[in-house]
Amino acid sequence: MSELLQQKCEACRADAPKVSDEELGELIRQIPDWTPLTRDGVLQLERVYKFKNFKQAIAFTNAIGDMAEAEFHHPALLTEWGKVTITWWTHAIGGLHKNDFICAAKTDAIFESHAQQ
Repeated sequence: MSELLQQKCEACRADAPKVSDEELGELIRQIPDWTPLTRDGVLQLERVYKFKNFKQAIAFTNAIGDMAEAEFHHPALLTEWGKVTITWWTHAIGGLHKNDFICAAKTDAIFESHAQQ
């Protein structure tokens, strides 16, 4: 995961290539807690994070929002009592780009820092 953490998202255009099956296998090994899934024909990455209460969940959601703004790459966020579901994919290409894996790794790092608080 540390290799992905050191990277920044790159600007993504509609003609940017989606990750290949080979790249998917390599990248998902770096973020093993994420699940690749297809929703409405679009390959996405999703993970559910658990918290003790809503206050912790919303604080985590806000931290992810700050990171997403800094990377200029934005996930789907579902915040509920005690859990946050985060889904990354690249809207411009209708699938997964390396940016999604970078942001997933950064999401995990933010979770780890929140878990220690």
